[in-house]
Amino acid sequence: MSTVAIIGAGEIGAACARALAAAERVRRIILIDEVAAAGKALDIQQSGPIDLFDARLEGTADLAAAIHADVCVIADRMSAPAGEWTGDAGLALVARLAPLASRAPLVFAGPHAATLMEQAVTELHIPRARLLGSAPAGLASAARALTALDAGCSATDVALGLVGSGTAFVIPWSQASIAGFGASTVLPQAALARIEARVARLWPPGPETLGVAAARLVEGVAQSSRRTFTAFVVLDGELGVRGRVAALPVLVSGRGLAEVRLPPLSGREQVQLESALGR
Repeated sequence: MSTVAIIGAGEIGAACARALAAAERVRRIILIDEVAAAGKALDIQQSGPIDLFDARLEGTADLAAAIHADVCVIADRMSAPAGEWTGDAGLALVARLAPLASRAPLVFAGPHAATLMEQAVTELHIPRARLLGSAPAGLASAARALTALDAGCSATDVALGLVGSGTAFVIPWSQASIAGFGASTVLPQAALARIEARVARLWPPGPETLGVAAARLVEGVAQSSRRTFTAFVVLDGELGVRGRVAALPVLVSGRGLAEVRLPPLSGREQVQLESALGR
């Protein structure tokens, strides 16, 4: 059980807090925003008797409340300018937050986190292991749902991931399965191509999906889960690239990134990935 600080009480931050509270796998959730953080936390807390959870939520405008957090989520602001933390404001926030929660991994919940994560490593010299981006997991979830529709099965029967950059993604169909069978043996190539095209149009996912994806990754970090997650990471030689952000399958621990798991790719998928990374 852990303490999680969510920076930003906008739609993504609130969805993340709600998902964490409902799962009851963390001890304490702190929403931090200059506007209405306390009210948002109280609203989620009061829904507990309906949704049958009893997590402890707090709201504050003071970033220093993150000092004892085990994991910090960088979400989206209610305060002006509202929305995802990006640009100079996002970099200034990370510069303030990283030394406050000096051991906490930083989970970037928004879809445009790649540049900020790269700057955190190159300009702020934060170890890349502390930095994870959860948004690709939301797109992978959509890909599983679309695949299940075509295959006529439950999304829980579909196992697939994504690799790519913050703007272009590849589905490694050679490693995907449907109900234990290779995806390419269950669905024709035309169907797989159609799913790829539909998934590409679904980026970025909506705030509810982004919030839940961040919550699941936070739970994995807090519990040192053995699950494999699809996440943004800063590359350090993987795929022959350094300092760039890519979406890859990863293992996590209480310190953040534990291992990058590069999936075996077909020749076509390797070319697609290199193109997505601008190589």
